[in-house]
Amino acid sequence: MTKKIIVLVAAVVLLSGCSSKGKETLKKENTEAIPVRVMKLSKEKIETTLNYTATLEADKQVYYAPASAGRISKIYVEVGNHVRKGQLLVEMDPTTLNQASTQLKNLETEYNRAVKLNETGSISKQAYDAAVTNYEVAKNNIAFLKENTRMLAPFDGIVSGRYFESGELYTGMAAGGAAKPSILSIEKINVLKANVDLSEQYFRSVKEGTTVELKTELYSGKTFQGKVNIVYPTINASSRTFTVEVLIPNPGETLRPGMYGTIDFFIGETEALVAPSLAILKLQGANNRYAFINKDGVAKRVDINLEKRFDDRVVISGAEVHEGDELVITGQARLVDGSKLSIVK
Repeated sequence: MTKKIIVLVAAVVLLSGCSSKGKETLKKENTEAIPVRVMKLSKEKIETTLNYTATLEADKQVYYAPASAGRISKIYVEVGNHVRKGQLLVEMDPTTLNQASTQLKNLETEYNRAVKLNETGSISKQAYDAAVTNYEVAKNNIAFLKENTRMLAPFDGIVSGRYFESGELYTGMAAGGAAKPSILSIEKINVLKANVDLSEQYFRSVKEGTTVELKTELYSGKTFQGKVNIVYPTINASSRTFTVEVLIPNPGETLRPGMYGTIDFFIGETEALVAPSLAILKLQGANNRYAFINKDGVAKRVDINLEKRFDDRVVISGAEVHEGDELVITGQARLVDGSKLSIVK
Protein backbone atom coordinates (compact mmCIF):
# COMPACT_ATOMS: atom_id res chain seq x y z
CA MET A 1 0.00 0.00 0.00
CA THR A 2 2.83 2.38 0.88
CA LYS A 3 4.61 1.63 -2.41
CA LYS A 4 1.48 2.46 -4.43
CA ILE A 5 1.14 5.83 -2.70
CA ILE A 6 4.79 6.64 -3.40
CA VAL A 7 4.41 5.76 -7.10
CA LEU A 8 1.25 7.88 -7.39
CA VAL A 9 2.90 10.90 -5.79
CA ALA A 10 5.90 10.56 -8.10
CA ALA A 11 3.61 10.46 -11.16
CA VAL A 12 1.77 13.57 -10.04
CA VAL A 13 5.06 15.40 -9.49
CA LEU A 14 6.29 14.31 -12.95
CA LEU A 15 3.09 15.41 -14.71
CA SER A 16 3.14 18.69 -12.83
CA GLY A 17 6.72 19.26 -13.97
CA CYS A 18 5.87 18.44 -17.62
CA SER A 19 2.84 20.71 -17.57
CA SER A 20 4.88 23.53 -16.11
CA LYS A 21 7.59 22.99 -18.71
CA GLY A 22 5.00 22.94 -21.57
CA LYS A 23 3.50 26.19 -20.35
CA GLU A 24 6.92 27.78 -20.22
CA THR A 25 7.67 26.60 -23.79
CA LEU A 26 4.32 27.87 -25.09
CA LYS A 27 4.82 31.14 -23.26
CA LYS A 28 8.26 31.46 -24.80
CA GLU A 29 6.87 30.78 -28.30
CA ASN A 30 4.16 33.39 -27.76
CA THR A 31 6.59 36.03 -26.51
CA GLU A 32 9.47 35.35 -28.88
CA ALA A 33 9.44 37.61 -31.94
CA ILE A 34 9.31 35.61 -35.19
CA PRO A 35 11.45 36.92 -38.04
CA VAL A 36 9.39 37.76 -41.14
CA ARG A 37 9.57 39.83 -44.27
CA VAL A 38 6.76 42.17 -45.24
CA MET A 39 5.69 44.19 -48.24
CA LYS A 40 3.41 47.19 -48.41
CA LEU A 41 0.22 46.47 -50.32
CA SER A 42 -0.48 48.83 -53.20
CA LYS A 43 -3.00 48.98 -55.99
CA GLU A 44 -1.99 48.21 -59.55
CA LYS A 45 -3.78 48.64 -62.84
CA ILE A 46 -4.87 45.25 -64.15
CA GLU A 47 -7.06 44.15 -67.02
CA THR A 48 -10.54 43.17 -65.97
CA THR A 49 -11.46 39.83 -67.51
CA LEU A 50 -14.48 37.55 -67.51
CA ASN A 51 -13.78 33.83 -67.68
CA TYR A 52 -16.24 31.44 -69.34
CA THR A 53 -16.14 28.03 -71.02
CA ALA A 54 -17.54 27.25 -74.46
CA THR A 55 -17.59 24.72 -77.28
CA LEU A 56 -16.28 25.83 -80.66
CA GLU A 57 -18.38 25.62 -83.82
CA ALA A 58 -17.69 26.15 -87.51
CA ASP A 59 -18.34 29.71 -88.66
CA LYS A 60 -20.53 28.29 -91.45
CA GLN A 61 -21.98 24.82 -92.02
CA VAL A 62 -24.24 23.52 -94.76
CA TYR A 63 -25.84 20.15 -95.36
CA TYR A 64 -25.62 20.16 -99.16
CA ALA A 65 -28.26 18.45 -101.28
CA PRO A 66 -30.30 19.02 -104.46
CA ALA A 67 -33.80 20.39 -104.18
CA SER A 68 -35.37 17.11 -105.32
CA ALA A 69 -34.60 13.40 -105.30
CA GLY A 70 -32.57 11.92 -108.14
CA ARG A 71 -29.70 9.68 -109.23
CA ILE A 72 -26.21 10.82 -108.19
CA SER A 73 -23.95 10.64 -111.26
CA LYS A 74 -20.67 11.45 -109.45
CA ILE A 75 -19.35 12.81 -106.18
CA TYR A 76 -15.97 14.50 -106.67
CA VAL A 77 -14.81 15.00 -103.08
CA GLU A 78 -14.07 12.96 -99.98
CA VAL A 79 -14.34 13.73 -96.27
CA GLY A 80 -11.44 15.95 -95.23
CA ASN A 81 -10.97 17.53 -98.67
CA HIS A 82 -10.61 21.30 -98.75
CA VAL A 83 -12.87 22.95 -101.31
CA ARG A 84 -12.96 26.38 -102.90
CA LYS A 85 -16.05 28.45 -103.56
CA GLY A 86 -17.49 27.50 -106.96
CA GLN A 87 -15.72 24.12 -107.11
CA LEU A 88 -17.79 21.26 -108.60
CA LEU A 89 -18.71 18.86 -105.80
CA VAL A 90 -21.53 16.67 -107.09
CA GLU A 91 -23.17 15.95 -110.46
CA MET A 92 -26.70 14.62 -110.53
CA ASP A 93 -28.37 12.75 -113.43
CA PRO A 94 -28.70 15.44 -116.17
CA THR A 95 -31.74 13.92 -117.93
CA THR A 96 -34.24 16.46 -116.60
CA LEU A 97 -31.84 19.33 -117.32
CA ASN A 98 -31.31 18.16 -120.91
CA GLN A 99 -35.06 17.91 -121.50
CA ALA A 100 -35.57 21.38 -120.10
CA SER A 101 -32.76 22.75 -122.29
CA THR A 102 -34.45 21.36 -125.41
CA GLN A 103 -37.74 22.89 -124.35
CA LEU A 104 -36.03 26.22 -123.72
CA LYS A 105 -34.65 26.30 -127.27
CA ASN A 106 -38.15 25.85 -128.68
CA LEU A 107 -39.58 28.54 -126.39
CA GLU A 108 -36.69 30.86 -127.30
CA THR A 109 -37.58 30.50 -130.99
CA GLU A 110 -41.21 31.34 -130.25
CA TYR A 111 -40.14 34.26 -128.07
CA ASN A 112 -37.90 35.76 -130.79
CA ARG A 113 -40.71 35.40 -133.34
CA ALA A 114 -43.17 37.05 -130.96
CA VAL A 115 -40.79 39.98 -130.42
CA LYS A 116 -40.51 40.63 -134.16
CA LEU A 117 -44.27 40.33 -134.68
CA ASN A 118 -44.90 42.70 -131.79
CA GLU A 119 -42.63 45.32 -133.40
CA THR A 120 -44.91 45.38 -136.44
CA GLY A 121 -48.14 44.99 -134.45
CA SER A 122 -48.85 41.64 -136.05
CA ILE A 123 -49.46 39.72 -132.80
CA SER A 124 -52.04 40.14 -130.08
CA LYS A 125 -50.91 41.37 -126.70
CA GLN A 126 -52.19 38.18 -125.08
CA ALA A 127 -50.11 35.94 -127.38
CA TYR A 128 -47.04 38.14 -126.96
CA ASP A 129 -47.31 38.13 -123.14
CA ALA A 130 -47.71 34.33 -123.14
CA ALA A 131 -44.58 33.85 -125.24
CA VAL A 132 -42.55 36.13 -122.99
CA THR A 133 -43.83 34.49 -119.80
CA ASN A 134 -43.20 30.95 -121.04
CA TYR A 135 -39.67 31.87 -122.06
CA GLU A 136 -38.83 33.56 -118.74
CA VAL A 137 -40.25 30.64 -116.74
CA ALA A 138 -38.20 28.18 -118.80
CA LYS A 139 -35.02 30.22 -118.27
CA ASN A 140 -35.56 30.31 -114.50
CA ASN A 141 -36.25 26.57 -114.52
CA ILE A 142 -32.98 25.93 -116.38
CA ALA A 143 -31.04 28.02 -113.85
CA PHE A 144 -32.67 26.07 -111.01
CA LEU A 145 -31.92 22.69 -112.64
CA LYS A 146 -28.31 23.65 -113.38
CA GLU A 147 -27.81 24.62 -109.73
CA ASN A 148 -29.25 21.31 -108.60
CA THR A 149 -27.53 19.16 -111.24
CA ARG A 150 -24.01 20.59 -111.03
CA MET A 151 -23.63 21.37 -107.34
CA LEU A 152 -20.88 23.89 -106.61
CA ALA A 153 -19.22 24.72 -103.28
CA PRO A 154 -21.01 27.70 -101.68
CA PHE A 155 -17.87 28.89 -99.82
CA ASP A 156 -14.28 27.92 -99.05
CA GLY A 157 -14.30 25.12 -96.51
CA ILE A 158 -13.72 21.47 -95.72
CA VAL A 159 -15.89 18.43 -96.37
CA SER A 160 -16.97 17.15 -92.96
CA GLY A 161 -19.40 14.44 -94.11
CA ARG A 162 -20.22 12.31 -97.16
CA TYR A 163 -23.45 10.33 -96.90
CA PHE A 164 -23.92 8.76 -100.37
CA GLU A 165 -21.80 7.16 -103.09
CA SER A 166 -21.70 7.84 -106.81
CA GLY A 167 -24.53 6.03 -108.58
CA GLU A 168 -26.84 5.90 -105.58
CA LEU A 169 -30.31 7.42 -105.52
CA TYR A 170 -30.68 10.49 -103.38
CA THR A 171 -34.12 10.12 -101.82
CA GLY A 172 -34.50 13.45 -100.06
CA MET A 173 -34.18 11.71 -96.68
CA ALA A 174 -31.34 11.90 -94.13
CA ALA A 175 -29.07 8.86 -94.58
CA GLY A 176 -25.60 7.63 -93.72
CA GLY A 177 -25.53 9.34 -90.35
CA ALA A 178 -26.36 12.81 -91.68
CA ALA A 179 -28.18 15.14 -89.29
CA LYS A 180 -30.27 16.51 -92.17
CA PRO A 181 -31.14 15.35 -95.70
CA SER A 182 -27.88 15.84 -97.60
CA ILE A 183 -25.23 14.30 -99.84
CA LEU A 184 -22.35 16.23 -98.28
CA SER A 185 -21.77 18.51 -95.31
CA ILE A 186 -19.30 21.39 -95.64
CA GLU A 187 -17.89 23.57 -92.89
CA LYS A 188 -15.93 26.80 -92.88
CA ILE A 189 -13.25 26.35 -90.21
CA ASN A 190 -10.64 29.02 -90.98
CA VAL A 191 -12.80 31.05 -88.61
CA LEU A 192 -14.56 29.41 -85.67
CA LYS A 193 -17.29 30.76 -83.43
CA ALA A 194 -18.69 30.12 -79.98
CA ASN A 195 -21.93 31.20 -78.35
CA VAL A 196 -21.39 32.15 -74.72
CA ASP A 197 -24.03 33.01 -72.11
CA LEU A 198 -22.82 35.87 -69.89
CA SER A 199 -24.31 37.14 -66.64
CA GLU A 200 -26.62 40.11 -67.20
CA GLN A 201 -24.46 42.32 -64.95
CA TYR A 202 -21.94 42.52 -67.81
CA PHE A 203 -24.46 43.56 -70.46
CA ARG A 204 -23.15 47.14 -70.56
CA SER A 205 -19.49 46.07 -70.48
CA VAL A 206 -19.33 43.56 -73.33
CA LYS A 207 -19.78 45.05 -76.80
CA GLU A 208 -19.22 44.12 -80.42
CA GLY A 209 -15.46 44.18 -80.96
CA THR A 210 -14.58 43.36 -77.33
CA THR A 211 -11.29 41.43 -77.32
CA VAL A 212 -11.32 37.80 -76.23
CA GLU A 213 -8.68 35.12 -75.71
CA LEU A 214 -9.24 31.38 -76.09
CA LYS A 215 -7.29 28.63 -74.31
CA THR A 216 -7.74 24.87 -74.76
CA GLU A 217 -6.34 21.87 -72.91
CA LEU A 218 -5.20 20.34 -76.20
CA TYR A 219 -2.85 23.27 -76.87
CA SER A 220 -1.70 23.99 -73.33
CA GLY A 221 0.15 27.27 -72.98
CA LYS A 222 -1.08 28.59 -76.34
CA THR A 223 -3.68 31.33 -76.71
CA PHE A 224 -5.89 32.28 -79.64
CA GLN A 225 -7.12 35.83 -80.12
CA GLY A 226 -10.63 36.76 -81.17
CA LYS A 227 -13.43 39.25 -80.68
CA VAL A 228 -17.12 39.53 -79.91
CA ASN A 229 -19.08 39.53 -83.17
CA ILE A 230 -22.69 39.70 -82.00
CA VAL A 231 -24.28 40.76 -78.71
CA TYR A 232 -27.80 39.40 -78.58
CA PRO A 233 -30.24 42.15 -77.55
CA THR A 234 -32.32 40.30 -74.95
CA ILE A 235 -31.82 38.88 -71.46
CA ASN A 236 -32.97 35.35 -70.65
CA ALA A 237 -35.54 35.85 -67.90
CA SER A 238 -34.97 32.45 -66.26
CA SER A 239 -31.15 32.31 -66.27
CA ARG A 240 -30.51 36.09 -66.11
CA THR A 241 -27.95 35.77 -68.91
CA PHE A 242 -27.46 37.15 -72.39
CA THR A 243 -25.75 35.48 -75.36
CA VAL A 244 -22.76 36.73 -77.31
CA GLU A 245 -21.22 35.23 -80.43
CA VAL A 246 -17.42 35.15 -80.44
CA LEU A 247 -15.30 34.76 -83.58
CA ILE A 248 -11.84 33.15 -83.37
CA PRO A 249 -9.64 33.44 -86.51
CA ASN A 250 -8.18 30.01 -87.32
CA PRO A 251 -6.05 30.48 -90.47
CA GLY A 252 -3.90 27.40 -89.84
CA GLU A 253 -6.98 25.32 -88.90
CA THR A 254 -5.25 24.35 -85.66
CA LEU A 255 -8.56 24.51 -83.83
CA ARG A 256 -11.47 22.32 -84.86
CA PRO A 257 -15.25 22.44 -84.34
CA GLY A 258 -16.31 20.60 -81.20
CA MET A 259 -13.22 21.55 -79.19
CA TYR A 260 -13.86 22.77 -75.65
CA GLY A 261 -12.04 25.80 -74.30
CA THR A 262 -11.92 28.72 -71.89
CA ILE A 263 -12.67 32.21 -73.21
CA ASP A 264 -11.47 35.35 -71.43
CA PHE A 265 -13.32 38.59 -72.18
CA PHE A 266 -11.19 41.72 -71.69
CA ILE A 267 -13.57 44.49 -70.61
CA GLY A 268 -11.17 47.23 -69.45
CA GLU A 269 -8.74 48.15 -66.69
CA THR A 270 -9.28 48.49 -62.98
CA GLU A 271 -7.14 49.09 -59.87
CA ALA A 272 -6.75 46.22 -57.42
CA LEU A 273 -4.51 44.94 -54.61
CA VAL A 274 -1.89 42.50 -55.87
CA ALA A 275 0.18 40.17 -53.66
CA PRO A 276 2.63 37.26 -54.08
CA SER A 277 0.66 34.01 -54.21
CA LEU A 278 2.98 32.40 -51.61
CA ALA A 279 1.87 34.95 -49.03
CA ILE A 280 -1.67 33.55 -49.07
CA LEU A 281 -2.37 30.51 -46.87
CA LYS A 282 -5.16 27.95 -47.15
CA LEU A 283 -7.13 26.77 -44.15
CA GLN A 284 -6.63 23.04 -43.73
CA GLY A 285 -9.74 21.02 -44.56
CA ALA A 286 -11.50 23.99 -46.16
CA ASN A 287 -11.17 26.31 -49.11
CA ASN A 288 -10.87 29.48 -47.03
CA ARG A 289 -7.79 31.66 -47.61
CA TYR A 290 -6.05 33.92 -45.14
CA ALA A 291 -2.87 35.93 -44.63
CA PHE A 292 -1.08 37.92 -41.92
CA ILE A 293 -0.47 41.64 -41.81
CA ASN A 294 1.82 43.57 -39.50
CA LYS A 295 -0.06 45.66 -36.94
CA ASP A 296 2.47 47.53 -34.79
CA GLY A 297 4.81 44.54 -34.62
CA VAL A 298 2.06 41.99 -34.04
CA ALA A 299 0.67 39.51 -36.59
CA LYS A 300 -2.99 39.96 -37.44
CA ARG A 301 -4.74 37.19 -39.30
CA VAL A 302 -7.10 38.42 -42.04
CA ASP A 303 -9.44 36.56 -44.38
CA ILE A 304 -8.58 36.82 -48.07
CA ASN A 305 -10.62 36.52 -51.26
CA LEU A 306 -8.71 35.45 -54.39
CA GLU A 307 -10.03 37.39 -57.37
CA LYS A 308 -7.57 36.46 -60.11
CA ARG A 309 -4.24 34.65 -60.50
CA PHE A 310 -1.51 35.50 -62.98
CA ASP A 311 2.02 34.11 -62.95
CA ASP A 312 3.16 34.01 -59.30
CA ARG A 313 0.86 36.80 -58.11
CA VAL A 314 -2.78 37.08 -57.17
CA VAL A 315 -5.38 39.82 -57.01
CA ILE A 316 -6.80 39.87 -53.48
CA SER A 317 -9.61 41.53 -51.58
CA GLY A 318 -11.07 41.37 -48.09
CA ALA A 319 -12.85 43.47 -45.50
CA GLU A 320 -9.69 43.76 -43.38
CA VAL A 321 -7.18 44.26 -46.22
CA HIS A 322 -6.38 47.77 -47.40
CA GLU A 323 -3.87 49.63 -49.50
CA GLY A 324 -0.80 50.47 -47.39
CA ASP A 325 -1.08 47.42 -45.09
CA GLU A 326 2.16 45.51 -44.50
CA LEU A 327 1.55 41.97 -45.73
CA VAL A 328 3.77 39.19 -44.33
CA ILE A 329 5.34 37.45 -47.36
CA THR A 330 7.89 35.10 -45.72
CA GLY A 331 7.78 33.38 -42.33
CA GLN A 332 3.99 33.40 -42.24
CA ALA A 333 3.75 29.62 -41.83
CA ARG A 334 4.99 29.94 -38.21
CA LEU A 335 2.53 32.64 -37.27
CA VAL A 336 -0.69 32.62 -35.32
CA ASP A 337 -2.95 35.57 -34.65
CA GLY A 338 -1.14 37.80 -32.13
CA SER A 339 2.41 36.53 -32.77
CA LYS A 340 5.13 39.11 -32.18
CA LEU A 341 7.04 39.98 -35.32
CA SER A 342 10.68 40.76 -36.03
CA ILE A 343 10.78 42.53 -39.38
CA VAL A 344 13.73 41.38 -41.52
CA LYS A 345 14.86 43.53 -44.42
